[in-house]
Amino acid sequence: MMETQIQTNYSYMGRNFSNTNDDSTAFSDCNSDRSGEFPTTSSESRRLLLSCATENSEDLIRQLVSGLESGSVEDQKQAAMELRLLAKNKPENRLMIARAGAIRPLIALISSSDPQLQEYGVTAILNLSLCDENKEQLASSGAIKPLVRALKSGTSTAKENAACALLRLSQLDENKSAIGRSGAIPLLVNLLESGNIRGKKDASTALYSLCSVKENKIRAVEAGIMKPLVELMADFGSNMVDKSAFVMSILVSTAEARAALVEEGGIPVLVEIIEVGSQRQKEIAVVILLQICDQSLVYRTMVAREGAIPPLIALSQSGTNRAKQKAETLIELLRRPRSGNNAANQDLTD
Repeated sequence: MMETQIQTNYSYMGRNFSNTNDDSTAFSDCNSDRSGEFPTTSSESRRLLLSCATENSEDLIRQLVSGLESGSVEDQKQAAMELRLLAKNKPENRLMIARAGAIRPLIALISSSDPQLQEYGVTAILNLSLCDENKEQLASSGAIKPLVRALKSGTSTAKENAACALLRLSQLDENKSAIGRSGAIPLLVNLLESGNIRGKKDASTALYSLCSVKENKIRAVEAGIMKPLVELMADFGSNMVDKSAFVMSILVSTAEARAALVEEGGIPVLVEIIEVGSQRQKEIAVVILLQICDQSLVYRTMVAREGAIPPLIALSQSGTNRAKQKAETLIELLRRPRSGNNAANQDLTD
């Protein structure tokens, strides 16, 4: 898997964060299938390799698109496999494959009862979705619901690549709500909770993108996302502390998410991160705590009682510029008198 390395003043999907010089990585790039090349010995596969070095790709692509609609499952597998590799290895092929009419038959393969054929179809769609020009056509051609079905019942690779394809489609704002309505959110939460490390990374990346829409934030909270997020943030060996915290940071703009975070024991975990986490982890943890405490005396009291002020003072002296500023603001908030306006005792809704 290729992942986005964090650079100075890095950004992810429009949100800016500062560099903290640690070696962990941010989100999965989901930038092509990563299940490896296939052993290829057939004449068709040799033709594929030759075509990648010549100007005959268009002729080959038209033949392969015809193969997708063959009555033979093996022929369909071969065609889908070669198309996915063409789309993976040569960006210019992604438009040619779409223009040759491959999108609808590939979407049809995602509903195949043959697990391998479904996986090939999902992965070919993922590779086509890397081209911005294809995203609208993929969505309008009906790719979202079959991808969600693959996310539910496919092989582990199909699930991971379906999550990545949905991420790519969600980069068009108009698709975010449609993907949420399709039932993707609970399945991504399940992948976040029970998938392997790649599945967890891919799920967190897709959820981060989808949950920029408020209705999807509510869906994620209702699907129980806070439990796996808190558990992953508490496990410093999971390589998921940063990723989980980033997802949490966009969820806690809603009162439902803040309440769920507290209920799942998130406050002690966030305070621990400020004590012992990496610089980037400390920064995002203090941002989350500030969001939690901003309008709730109850939560401020809980954070203070958890012993947050000493590590916050340390962070205000030695953190990144952004972390210092946020830590100072939170310290001031925690030290405010805890009596007075009764309205402060209520956690306000958005």
